[in-house]
Amino acid sequence: MKTLSARYRQAHKEALWAIGLALAYFLWWYLSAYGLAPAIGDLSMPTLYFGFPLWFLMSCIVGPIIFTVMCGVMVKVVYRDLPLDINHEDPHE
Repeated sequence: MKTLSARYRQAHKEALWAIGLALAYFLWWYLSAYGLAPAIGDLSMPTLYFGFPLWFLMSCIVGPIIFTVMCGVMVKVVYRDLPLDINHEDPHE
């Protein structure tokens, strides 16, 4: 990355990916926690998977594992190592 604007573009792209992944995780958690929960009037025992109700398993166990892996992939693929020092020899930066 030679120019300062190219570094800003890369930092902006990385920030958008991070915000997008955080919003996707919140959406996953919200939909699986509230979408898979039993109805309010349903008093029967829910079906358990590995000892947990499906809504808890998907929102609190499977979701964090999936999004931790996705975060690692995002760091490997999207993020780049950028030098933080500014070259003062080029007046156009």
